[in-house]
Amino acid sequence: MTFSELYSKANAVINPRMLSQHASAGGVGAAILTEGGTVYTGVCIDTACSMGFCAEHAAAATMITNGENRVVKMIAVGSKGNVMPPCGRCREFISQLHSDNLNAEVMVDDGVIVTLKELLPHDWRK
Repeated sequence: MTFSELYSKANAVINPRMLSQHASAGGVGAAILTEGGTVYTGVCIDTACSMGFCAEHAAAATMITNGENRVVKMIAVGSKGNVMPPCGRCREFISQLHSDNLNAEVMVDDGVIVTLKELLPHDWRK
């Protein structure tokens, strides 16, 4: 699967909306391609007290729920169609789900693809 196809899947789940007076969702969409060839998507949930989570976390939670944990490729897309790099929390979270996830390809900007390991150059596990 190409990053163009992953972009389309992440972009398709974006649906910015207010959930309540204190929470919104859907402003960022993410798509994760697993070793098994499945694509999992998710959206961000933002809350007033910072207990929400990123779109990558939502996609990864669905991946784990379905019995997978090896990420091959991942992408996040903002509501304006912009590719976004994963935040530090997402980088660390995904890296801990499977040791090979450090080799996952991550699109961090239009046409810019790096490995998760390159996004975590000073890994605390060494």
